[in-house]
Amino acid sequence: MLVRAGVELLTEKGFSATCVDDVLHATGISKGSFYYCFSSKEDFGQILIEDYARSFNARLDLWLQEPDTAPLQRLLNFVHDVRANMHHHGFRRGCLIGNLGQEIDMLPDSFHGLLLTIMHGWEKRVNACLLTGFGTRATSAQKRACMQLARYFWIGWEGAVLRARMEHEPEPLDLFTTFYMAQAAAVLGVKPPACQPPAIPRVSPAQPAPAQTAQAAN
Repeated sequence: MLVRAGVELLTEKGFSATCVDDVLHATGISKGSFYYCFSSKEDFGQILIEDYARSFNARLDLWLQEPDTAPLQRLLNFVHDVRANMHHHGFRRGCLIGNLGQEIDMLPDSFHGLLLTIMHGWEKRVNACLLTGFGTRATSAQKRACMQLARYFWIGWEGAVLRARMEHEPEPLDLFTTFYMAQAAAVLGVKPPACQPPAIPRVSPAQPAPAQTAQAAN
């Protein structure tokens, strides 16, 4: 309950603007019980980041490892899933990792490496997805292109999510997606996918078992 409430608060307000009392108010749990479970707000924040990473990684894998689907279509399906979720929450919630990145200079030093590790893990997932389009015969140039496209996606996507939250509408997400898919398709030498939502809603993947920081991030 504490972790779930904490993740919800951080995706809306960020770490600096969220205090322990906000979490206690949202859950009805006493301060003594909170500090029995967590030694500090920093310790609590690390647990939230790890929990969010596990959940988000499972969500990414659900879409990006989908068999019999073209790589860019897999990525587009993920985009539509996130778009629908943001719309469901009235664009009040964004990406917890992206939110924390916006306040990086105010965060505990222990968060910095963890956040970068998680984002590098996301890039690797998109890179692996794009590479499947070349089978086992990808050239060095194609491998570099896929890695660059993976980095480009997350740099642009996190900015689009932030702008969508600011404007409370999906237009920034759609604008980025349209341009990215066209550019990525040109680089990969394939036809861009039609930017339409998935026809069949997907069931959220089950939460993985708790893991250590490195396991959650990779």
